[in-house]
Amino acid sequence: MQDVPGQRDATPLPEIVGYRLLRVIAHGGMSTVYLARQESLGREVAIKVMRPEALADEVSRRRFENEARTIGRLEHPHIVGIYQIGRTVDDLPYYVMPHMPQGHLGQRDFGGDEARVRAILRALLSALGYAHARGVIHRDVKAENVLFDEAERPLLADFGIALRRGYGSRVTSAGLALGSTAYMAPEQARGDEVDPRADLYSVGVLAWELLTGELPYKAGDALSMAVMHAQDPVPRLPRHLRHWQRFIDRAMAKGPLRRFHDADEMLRALDRVSLRGPGRTAALQDALQALPARLRRVPKAAWVLCALGLAAVAGVALRQTEPIAAEGFFRAQPASTETAGIGPSASDATRVGVLANPDDALLRAAPESEASKLIAAAERQTAARRLYRPKHDNAYDSLVAAAAADPGHLQLPQAATQLAAALAAEADRRIRAGDAAGAVEPLQRMARLSQRMPDSEIPGLAKLRRDAAAAIAARIDAEAARFDREQALRLVDIARAAALDEASIAALRKRAAAIPEVGQAVPGETSGMTVMRKGGGAYAMARRAISRDEYRRFAETTGREPALCRERASVLRVFSPRDWTSPGYGQSGSDAVVCVSWADTEAYAQWLSRKTGHRYRLPTASEARERAHESGATPVAEWLLDCTGDCSRRAVRGTSWRRDAAARDGDAGRGYDDVGFRLVREP
Repeated sequence: MQDVPGQRDATPLPEIVGYRLLRVIAHGGMSTVYLARQESLGREVAIKVMRPEALADEVSRRRFENEARTIGRLEHPHIVGIYQIGRTVDDLPYYVMPHMPQGHLGQRDFGGDEARVRAILRALLSALGYAHARGVIHRDVKAENVLFDEAERPLLADFGIALRRGYGSRVTSAGLALGSTAYMAPEQARGDEVDPRADLYSVGVLAWELLTGELPYKAGDALSMAVMHAQDPVPRLPRHLRHWQRFIDRAMAKGPLRRFHDADEMLRALDRVSLRGPGRTAALQDALQALPARLRRVPKAAWVLCALGLAAVAGVALRQTEPIAAEGFFRAQPASTETAGIGPSASDATRVGVLANPDDALLRAAPESEASKLIAAAERQTAARRLYRPKHDNAYDSLVAAAAADPGHLQLPQAATQLAAALAAEADRRIRAGDAAGAVEPLQRMARLSQRMPDSEIPGLAKLRRDAAAAIAARIDAEAARFDREQALRLVDIARAAALDEASIAALRKRAAAIPEVGQAVPGETSGMTVMRKGGGAYAMARRAISRDEYRRFAETTGREPALCRERASVLRVFSPRDWTSPGYGQSGSDAVVCVSWADTEAYAQWLSRKTGHRYRLPTASEARERAHESGATPVAEWLLDCTGDCSRRAVRGTSWRRDAAARDGDAGRGYDDVGFRLVREP
């Protein structure tokens, strides 16, 4: 996807009900991404719309929509989610995502900040591990697909070519795999079957780029780049980054069997990479500056001899120490890190001794504060989605205990931000799944977390509250579409649990209260639709038939040809043909349209459904019996959804100006001068 900031597409912007498209954000081979404003919530979103030329048939369109629904199920704090899927007025599939205005990873420079690099890689591996566990392989992990939100969190985006388990390799007819060759695993470049380890290879390439500021391989074209990934050895990192080399070698191994088994294993290996860089160098320089001037003038050679002598003394001392003491000193070193693909083996560490890298050993041996242990536990529990359960083993309890132990701990705000985001995501997932009761607890926990720590200590908390309000509003809209006012009002109680401000709660309450109850008219429906009860649900039925003016707009928009019209057993219609524009008697624009076939009514319902986003159809016989309808100046019978036999004939109900009410049917392909139609709006 190519970024085009500030550029407007030469073609007209698509029309999407409920959104005002502003400009083009990015172009791709199969789709275009637009910046848009969601009118109902007043927020900016990104909308990805498939290009007309990319979708040759209905099967392709449905495949795109199914793919979007699959990604929409990936609820993770480091994956860009999907708000909504649908079709434009021109019937092009689209899906709506959060707008990420802070740019992507390729626009940032993290040179020298290894702690930030580690944090970004942890976030990506957490997201990939979550997706892989649900059978989704991204296949296009690259810098441009890692976006930053307003809280500066990295989020993995663009699952456009993601592979779902059981759906084959999906390569092009030329045998070239989908993806970006600069980050592509060798087996993916060859078009072979891929598994999650292809994504881990891409993360290895990304790690190299974050550390060095450039890609590990450079080539003039995509094919040459793919060949280098498949054949060239993994390049060597600069000397000051060599402690990352084993991690990179394992991540970018040519064969998937030699790579990390999964994202969790790669995360554990990442945690074992020692942090070096500006912080440590500055500390050593400060220590040297603290030496007396006379000692700083001692030649470097003398310092080397002194260090060797100290190493010899330390070696003798260690040999004389009790075995249990030595074991405790080296306990931080894994028994066999070689199998994990990172760091020297235990035997190497024993032979070299701590003075081979004294600052590493001392840092590992230094005691960890209770708050630090609790924060580390909270981060692990958040990644494992143990947010507030089980008791005594969840991120919320760990973080509350950490705040009590050390309220000023520097890592506390970041851990609280991660937990708040995860709680908000869990609540959003439950709200969208219709589990309103299940969303209360995560929102309450988020509110309590904000009470224990000031808003300024949890970056992005205000945005998380706005997102919660948006999710609740979207769910209220969904309940409105089902005419379920009672459930919508329950959602307002959830907003209170989220500690939203009173203005937001009042707006949500007003939104829910506007939903019509049974017997009330549906706002915005020109045909006077009224809510009707049906079993445990509801639907809306029009009080009057579709008028000539309404049908004329449909016919002019779609170019639909009029159906043949006749009165049953009438020979005159053969010599004097009629249609809905001229039924044989005078009508005004507000009168019921007649001389339309059952097939015409079905086409009208589908057109209106696409236009409004609601679902319309003809009423069934049982629904039509529920109530008497307004008949208008000239009574007409009405087409029903019911059919007989092979459905070439459809049921007609009601008294018309030609005959009294009686059970009858008509040819579905013809119109009658005393038969019109009305619609039902489904929930």
